[in-house]
Amino acid sequence: MKAGILVLNFGEPEEPTLEYVVPFLERIFYTNASLEDQPTERARRERSRELAERRAPGLIAEYEEIGGSPLNEQAHAQARALAAELERRGHEVEVYSAFQYTEPLIAQMVEQAQDDGIEHLIGLPAYPLCGHSTNVASLNDIQTAIRALKWHQVRFEGITGWHRHPGYLELRADALRAVVREHGLDLNDPSCRLVFSAHGTPVKYLRDGSGYGRYVEEFCREVAEMVGVRTYELGFQNHSNRGVEWTQPDVEEVIRTVEAQTVVVDPVSFMHEQSETLAELDHELREEAEGRGLTFHRVPVPHADPRFAVVLADLMEPFLTGKDSPIGLRYGACRCRPAEGTVCLNSRPREEAAPRPAAVAS
Repeated sequence: MKAGILVLNFGEPEEPTLEYVVPFLERIFYTNASLEDQPTERARRERSRELAERRAPGLIAEYEEIGGSPLNEQAHAQARALAAELERRGHEVEVYSAFQYTEPLIAQMVEQAQDDGIEHLIGLPAYPLCGHSTNVASLNDIQTAIRALKWHQVRFEGITGWHRHPGYLELRADALRAVVREHGLDLNDPSCRLVFSAHGTPVKYLRDGSGYGRYVEEFCREVAEMVGVRTYELGFQNHSNRGVEWTQPDVEEVIRTVEAQTVVVDPVSFMHEQSETLAELDHELREEAEGRGLTFHRVPVPHADPRFAVVLADLMEPFLTGKDSPIGLRYGACRCRPAEGTVCLNSRPREEAAPRPAAVAS
């Protein structure tokens, strides 16, 4: 059976212009249209367009400030690295790279997979922490595209949350350790505080059953244990475009109130550098911190760490071989996306799902 893996990413516009940015934002707002009570499909489309046109100038300014987003090329590079790692392991599989909100769109790459004669299509969201509008929505987009193509004969499977992979925990902890070493910091010194920054999500999604908030808390706790940190802060990067309730506290509020002289900010939700890291953290949050007289350090996203391709390959091997994971990963049926063929590492008890890194106390 000819297999194909579709590596799914958010995507960002290739150019900071209205021509590229407005459709990008419109897709995001439409995906999240359920946050508001719009009576018709036309109303949802019009509201998405309205929100996109309102947000576009500010986002364009952010892209211009950072010299354009590097997300897309980093994502394509990760897909190429995964393909090379799977080939090294002896697997014959096509690896595709697709984006939710800009080209190449998921539907376009699903059609490419069909043209290539793929019989077994596996969706791999490159978001470790399972969220409603990322992991779940991206797999939904694959399913929608398959139905639109009437591609009934393809076998479709996917994975949602996978932040418990021990190798992923290790590489994120190492990225944090590198900053600590470089600047001679002690994260247990009362004057120095570790601040985890996670992408926010509307509270409605959590109330509707998304486990994202729990996954963020678990991941931060385990990374902190691995680097030997006893006390840390967690804040969320929220976007209040619709005026709905978001996860709290805002990371800006954490920086405004933290009792420290130095802060080390780790963007734990991200596997690429993008506007949320390069603009919201490196510019806006840094300005907030330095305005209080704080020394500000930001942990780079380890998107090019060669171990990341190993992590992704480990996740894919059970799909490709039909056998148990060689490193002890145990999937369960996903609860955030309760659809046939969708699994994750979150639906089993922690000790069953994946081995803990040696540096994490049991």
